[in-house]
Amino acid sequence: MDARLIDKSKLPSRHVTEGPARAPHRSYLYAMGLTKEQIGQPLVGVATCWNEAAPCNISLMRQAQAVKKGVAAARGTPREFCTITVTDGIAMGHQGMKSSLPSREVIADSVELTMRGHSYDALVGMAGCDKSLPGMMMAMVRLNVPSIFIYGGSILPGSFRGRPVTVQDLFEAVGKHSVGEMSDEDLTELEQVACPSAGACGAQFTANTMATVSEAIGLALPYSAGAPAPYEIRDRFCASAGEMVMELIAKNIRPRDIVTRKALENAATVVAASGGSTNAALHLPAIAHEAGIKFDLFDVAEIFKRTPYVADLKPGGRYVAKDMFEVGGIPLLMKTLLDHGYMHGDCMTATGRTIAENLASVQWNDDQDVIYPANRPITPTGGVVGLKGNLAPEGAIVKVAGMPLEKQTFRGPARVFDGEEACFDAVTHRQYNEGEVLVIRYEGPRGGPGMREMLSTTAALYGQGMGDKVALITDGRFSGATRGFCIGHVGPEAAVGGPIGLIQDGDIIVLDAIKGTIDVELSDEELTRRRAEWSPRETTSTSGYLWKYAQTVGPARDGAVTHPGGAAEKETYADV
Repeated sequence: MDARLIDKSKLPSRHVTEGPARAPHRSYLYAMGLTKEQIGQPLVGVATCWNEAAPCNISLMRQAQAVKKGVAAARGTPREFCTITVTDGIAMGHQGMKSSLPSREVIADSVELTMRGHSYDALVGMAGCDKSLPGMMMAMVRLNVPSIFIYGGSILPGSFRGRPVTVQDLFEAVGKHSVGEMSDEDLTELEQVACPSAGACGAQFTANTMATVSEAIGLALPYSAGAPAPYEIRDRFCASAGEMVMELIAKNIRPRDIVTRKALENAATVVAASGGSTNAALHLPAIAHEAGIKFDLFDVAEIFKRTPYVADLKPGGRYVAKDMFEVGGIPLLMKTLLDHGYMHGDCMTATGRTIAENLASVQWNDDQDVIYPANRPITPTGGVVGLKGNLAPEGAIVKVAGMPLEKQTFRGPARVFDGEEACFDAVTHRQYNEGEVLVIRYEGPRGGPGMREMLSTTAALYGQGMGDKVALITDGRFSGATRGFCIGHVGPEAAVGGPIGLIQDGDIIVLDAIKGTIDVELSDEELTRRRAEWSPRETTSTSGYLWKYAQTVGPARDGAVTHPGGAAEKETYADV
């Protein structure tokens, strides 16, 4: 796209590059080596979540250089910047996890502020780890400048004595080690081979779930989200994204033209069909919120309920993201869902074409068993299920991918823990009983604060061979790597007086993922009596960002968002 054909008088960068009054502003750009021609072109923000915290982000800066070449080739001027990432694998199992979900908001906010402050005309956003993907997409929809999302790619699977492994195996190995079923030497060997390359966790955990969403919702180019991080083809996707964002500027195709109600339904469909992370039920409402679209946990759950589970991916299945990419990628998954009536084909995408047009040439691959045809699914209903009942009036969520039907109901006495550490300690020392429902509360968005994930605890249970002999519920979250009857996002959360904060040891809890119910066998009168005696639990987060987050964050049902969203806007950044 020739940038000279783009009318810059209507773009945000006119505020810093056009007219005599902007001579001081242009002088800063000249100081960085830009030419007069480059200053006169559209300015494209190339935002990455690069850092040295974990392998999921480490390749983003290199990939950003390919994006910049693509922008420049299409006569745009790329401007690279970084924002933060909190990596769940590092933060898991300790107080650091309280920073994870809040980092999503910081990512969206910091990208917004950088784009606003420097008046960039378009955005190519690159992310690699769980919360950075929705955070970057939220920023795109909020700003509503032409945007393309790029996933940094997944990690390659490790190999432990001839067997493919992921980090999930390592978390579960901790549980085996705690009961003497794995030696120190074996644990050390496994930890050194489980993660052999750059890239995000390889199974259908949160990062790959939201990467799948990025293609289905239309913000990413086809196939780009499936290629593993080490594959050189990623540079081609990145360069293409740089070129294509210039086309979007010329055609004035913006994120809110792409992220519609139908697109959100498509996104929820691929989550269920791929047995994706329950965290998607938190992130899709948050992305919708930026566009002013009401799409809460119950809307997501409704899509989950009618979607077949067709992608045989870990943690419930056999394969990882690399395997799906190599047999046809996310477009193959979307194609079978579209052909059998589960997706909207008329949604606009970042290619400038519709979903149906993008998938028109995709042929079904009979020589693979990673993705099943949608008319012959692994199971007829989705891999993720929404629940509701007197224990969760605002809903809850559970992943059932890979769980047999007879394991999708559970009834047992509550064993209550105020916080994850207390429960993890009990699990580590086997101070719990088969048949119990372990309850971890005061871990919600406000009560944590930060809505921590509980992978260390759930993985330890599986490692001890107890993953299907107990159930676990929480007002916090679960990792995409969690498996077993583990229910998260229970709302209202304990910190605001939700029923989960009122239950006591021994109360009988009844869970039914088939019917979609979550109840405690207490009368309304008893719950009312307990609520009258309840008082809020003190928090230790009395200053700093976590305090600030707790003051503004909303319920998980609506995505745990921290501002009024698109519905309250009088104008978007792109139109200023």
